[in-house]
Amino acid sequence: MSGLAGLLAGRHEPGVYLWPAAFDVADVRHTVGLAEWHFAYLDGAGVASKDDLWTALAAALGFPDYFGRNLDALWDCLGDLDEPQLLLWDAWGPLAWTDPDTFAGITAVLSERTEMGGFTVLLRGDGPDTGLPTLA
Repeated sequence: MSGLAGLLAGRHEPGVYLWPAAFDVADVRHTVGLAEWHFAYLDGAGVASKDDLWTALAAALGFPDYFGRNLDALWDCLGDLDEPQLLLWDAWGPLAWTDPDTFAGITAVLSERTEMGGFTVLLRGDGPDTGLPTLA
């Protein structure tokens, strides 16, 4: 988990990264917890639409019931997260291929939030070329 270990130790800046690792989610959760980070997991395998994504993001990150299911509401709720926090998003590729505009909007908001520090997103699995850096 060298890339993850470096991230958790502060040797990599917070950001949205592609992460080509095959570690079990429970092992990642454990490692993140040992570093005293909060962990969130989004399984994108069942995400086939924008509505599915809003539901999955809200559940993964523990958003309140009043979450507005739009980019502005996402930004607002991301500001209330416990820090530091890592979101592991498995199987992000199908949504990125089928609805690239939604994927781009979501990742832009997530990326902007990472710039404030204390929040990182790891995208794991196959997907289209995004131009995002890889955490290796």
